[in-house]
Amino acid sequence: MAEGKAGSKLVLYAALAANLGIAVAKFVAAALSGSSAMLTEGFHSTVDSLNQLLLLYGQRRAARPPDEVHPFGYGRELYFWSFVVAILIFATGAGLSIYEGIVHIRDPHPIEDARLSYIVLGISFLLEGASFVTAVREFGREKGRQGWWQAVHRSKDPTTFIVLFEDSAALFGLVVAAAGVTLSVVTGDPRWDGISSVVIGLALGAVAFVLARESKGLLIGERADPALARAIRAALDARAEVTGVQEVNTIHLAPDKVYVSASVDFEDHVPVGVIEQVVADVEAALRRAHPIIAALYIKPKAGHLDQSASGG
Repeated sequence: MAEGKAGSKLVLYAALAANLGIAVAKFVAAALSGSSAMLTEGFHSTVDSLNQLLLLYGQRRAARPPDEVHPFGYGRELYFWSFVVAILIFATGAGLSIYEGIVHIRDPHPIEDARLSYIVLGISFLLEGASFVTAVREFGREKGRQGWWQAVHRSKDPTTFIVLFEDSAALFGLVVAAAGVTLSVVTGDPRWDGISSVVIGLALGAVAFVLARESKGLLIGERADPALARAIRAALDARAEVTGVQEVNTIHLAPDKVYVSASVDFEDHVPVGVIEQVVADVEAALRRAHPIIAALYIKPKAGHLDQSASGG
């Protein structure tokens, strides 16, 4: 878990460093060349930099210990800030890109210095590529044998896959911006520069939609890996005092914290004191085997009562 946290922070810091430098270079190039696509890319990198700062802030806030007001801690605050990041990508990144592109199409201005744009785009591609490789390496380590899309959908730590999506969109945007600049120069029609801005904005909007959907699922609560529920059920079923486990429910409180509740049917002749000891033993064993379990509540429940309730 500690390695996972360190890895996600490394991804965020790498992306932040790359985007801050790239944003400055793009704005300078946009001012000198008059390229709409370069200005759009400057907005894109600025938004990405702000996103990394928000995710780092969310990680710090989520790490606060539980208190009386929030007895299960503040882990979901990271999910909140992840959702905010998705909204920012859509409203600021995509919105400004499309707006700037439409303005440039309606009132086109020729690109004054295409060479400067190419230099900045090339440097930006190298920096974004380095950040992308860092994100791919870290996410690849986390996903294990899962497919990439399956891993994104099942991931409970949004920081890594958000940077992965951002960097993918950034690399795509750089290619589109270069194409827009090239077409504007070759054809003599500067509207291609504006069209590339609109395409970049649409790509950012699609990325924002996917990230918002994934962050929303985490924010409202998602179950843990089904393998954890099966392990809990097996640990309870293995006890001689238990006649059956009726249900095991899990929910993520944070990427590395899971709340678990289980309804268990115990032998009728087992004294309350023995049941308490069984619960304590099982909880201790499960916490050692699965440190991700932050809270485990086992509720004794009569099997015949549950059956009659479900039957009615």
